[in-house]
Amino acid sequence: MTTGRALIIGGSLGGMFAAHLLRAIGWRVDVFERSAEDLAGRGAGLGSHAALVAILKRIGIDMSAPLGVAIPRYVWLDEKGGVVADVPRPRMMTAWSRLYRPLRDALPGELYHPAKSLQHVEQDARSVTAIFSDGTRATGDLLVGADGVRSAVRAQFLPDAKPEYAGYFAWRALHAEADATPAQRELLYTRNAFCIPDGELWVSYPVPARDGDVTPGKRDYNIVWYRPADEATLRLMNTDEAGRQHEQIPPPLIRADVIAAAKDAARAVIAPSLAEIFSATPRPTFQAIYDLAAPQLVFGRAIILGDAAFVARPHVGAGVTKAALDAACLADALRESDSIDAALSAYGATRKAAGDWIISRAREFGAICIHGETGRPAERMQRAERAWQEYLTMPDRIHEWGKQALAAE
Repeated sequence: MTTGRALIIGGSLGGMFAAHLLRAIGWRVDVFERSAEDLAGRGAGLGSHAALVAILKRIGIDMSAPLGVAIPRYVWLDEKGGVVADVPRPRMMTAWSRLYRPLRDALPGELYHPAKSLQHVEQDARSVTAIFSDGTRATGDLLVGADGVRSAVRAQFLPDAKPEYAGYFAWRALHAEADATPAQRELLYTRNAFCIPDGELWVSYPVPARDGDVTPGKRDYNIVWYRPADEATLRLMNTDEAGRQHEQIPPPLIRADVIAAAKDAARAVIAPSLAEIFSATPRPTFQAIYDLAAPQLVFGRAIILGDAAFVARPHVGAGVTKAALDAACLADALRESDSIDAALSAYGATRKAAGDWIISRAREFGAICIHGETGRPAERMQRAERAWQEYLTMPDRIHEWGKQALAAE
C-alpha cells in the first residue's frame, strides 16, 4: 500500500468522497474549495443507488436516518392530466444536501480550506504543487481534481476538452409540500411523475427538505423539465434585465418575462396538476444541458474525477454515484498497488471505461427523449413510450453497473 499527502481541489461531493476514502487508507488530505460559502444549500433532487449507499456506509456515515423519500410508484401523465400508466416501482429519492451535509460535517475543519481558487499546477516525478490565486501554494504526492464541470485542473491538462451543449436545457424548481393541495399530495407525493410532450420531458418527485427532513408535509417536490432550445434562444434566456449576457445566469437575475413564458408553456403542454405546481414556484431556475467525456484522467501525479472528468446528461441519474465510485476506485488502487504511478494507471483505465459507458447511455437517452418534431401522432407516441420504458429500466441498469464497478474495485 502507498500513502502520502493528497491535495483535493474541489469541496463538493466528489471532493468529499475522495477525502474520506483516502483518509481511510492512511493518506493525509487537504480539501481546497474555490467558494467561500457553505455549499450545503446548493443542489437539488437526485436518485440513490445501491453502490452509493455502500460507499456512504464504507465511509462511516450514519445511515440510521432515512437517506431520502421512498417512492412506491411511477406515473405517466398526458398533457391533459390523464393517467397513461401507473406502475409499482420502488425508488429512494434524495437531495444533494442530504448527502453533502454529513460528509462535510465528518471532515475535520482544519482539513477544509474555503476561498481557494486554483490558478496552476506544477509537478515533477515525485510531487505535485497547487498554486492558488491568493499566492499560496500546497505540495503533496497526489492532486485530485474534483472541481466540477468547469474544472480548473482539467482546463490546464486538457484545454480542448470542454463541455458541449446538448441542444436542450432544463427548468428546475422545488415546491414545498406544505403548499400543495390534498389532491396533489395524494397523486404526486407518492410517485415519480412523468409527462412527455413532443420533444420534451418532465420528471418530478418528492425529496427531503433542504434541512434533510423527510416528514410528510415538510418535504419538497423536485421538478426537472427538459426543453429543446437553440444557442441563440439560450443566449437570450441568459441575458439579464440590464442586457448583460451570462454563460449561466445566476438564478436571481433570470428575467421575469422568461419565467412568465415558461409558466405559460407549462400550462399549455404539461399535465395540469404538474403545471400548477411549477406555476406556483416563485422563481424556477434553468440550466443548459452539457456533456463531456475526458479522453484522459491521469496526468503524472494529477488526476480528475467526478464531473471534472465526465459530465453526463442527468437522465441516467448517476452523476453522484459515479463520483463516489471514482473516489472508491482511486482509494482501492492506492491501497492495493506498490507505487502511486501503478495505482493511478489502474484508476485511469478503470474509470475511463466506466465514464464512457455513462456518457453513452445518457446520450442515447437524450436522443430518444428530447428533440424536435417527430412527425405523425403515432410516431410521437412511440417516442414517448420508449422514453417511459427507458426510465422504468434505468435504475436497474445503474444498480447493476454500480455493483459491477464495486466488485471490480
